[in-house]
Amino acid sequence: MTKRDYLSVDDLSVDELADLLAEAAKMKSKPASYQNLLAGKQIAMIFEKPSTRTRVSFEAGINSLGGRAIVLRADELQLGRGETIEDTGRVLSRYVDAIVVRTFQQERLERLAVGASVPVVNALSDRSHPCQALADLLTIQEQRGKKLKGTSLAYIGDGNNVTHSLLLAGAKMGMEVRVATPEDYAPAPEVVERAKEIAAHTGGKVIVTDFVPEAAGGAQVLYTDVWTSMGQESETEARLKVFEPYRIDAEVVGMAARDAIVMHCLPAHRGEEIAAEVMDGNLAVVWDQAENRLHTQKALLANLLT
Repeated sequence: MTKRDYLSVDDLSVDELADLLAEAAKMKSKPASYQNLLAGKQIAMIFEKPSTRTRVSFEAGINSLGGRAIVLRADELQLGRGETIEDTGRVLSRYVDAIVVRTFQQERLERLAVGASVPVVNALSDRSHPCQALADLLTIQEQRGKKLKGTSLAYIGDGNNVTHSLLLAGAKMGMEVRVATPEDYAPAPEVVERAKEIAAHTGGKVIVTDFVPEAAGGAQVLYTDVWTSMGQESETEARLKVFEPYRIDAEVVGMAARDAIVMHCLPAHRGEEIAAEVMDGNLAVVWDQAENRLHTQKALLANLLT
């Protein structure tokens, strides 16, 4: 069987993405039916960035499917130091059945995938967060009665890796994805163009603006992320000033649809990108969103390994 990698949402076709979400929903409802699905499988998990949700959701998911997770920190490997990244991929492929990586540069993932003969999964890079997007779609599907096509999602904040994955995932599901971000922090133009290309075939729509009301007006989903990601700590003070008008607060919630839900991929900084009363209010579905990382990643691994 030809190995498949999952480095971007765009690695899945529209039908494959829909099927994966359906399988994740089944796994969530009947977890005991899948407890031996990955029996005998060994999965390496490489963390070059600290992690809470990614580490625990992947390891718990692998264990619940009967597999075994081998967790490796960057300081425990010679990744790109004593040997090439491609060589590390070749060596690990002789020991394990898949490699999950949380790293900085997307290029490191791609080089590892070139060398590896087993599936490589992007658990986060500075370019994309495709596993988070799967959990986001499942959460919206649950909240809106399985209706993704035509759903309007307003992402407000930094045009980062989460934004990139939401643009691609939403476009593939025929959603209307609106991104409001300061001009100098907009998502990568090539990602936006690719999302628009996908949307043209699925009936979706992509809007990128620096005007919050244009994105939030009538939106059925409001979404945000931290303004300063790992590795950008030196920019914190400057970012706080620039992003001040891009907070999801009661005023922004008032612009959205009456039945809107609020999402955040966590960790959240209350009082910065999201007001505390919104984060902890009854419109927020962030804990369901976090839980769904477990179920969608189980479905993804099953898809890649069985």
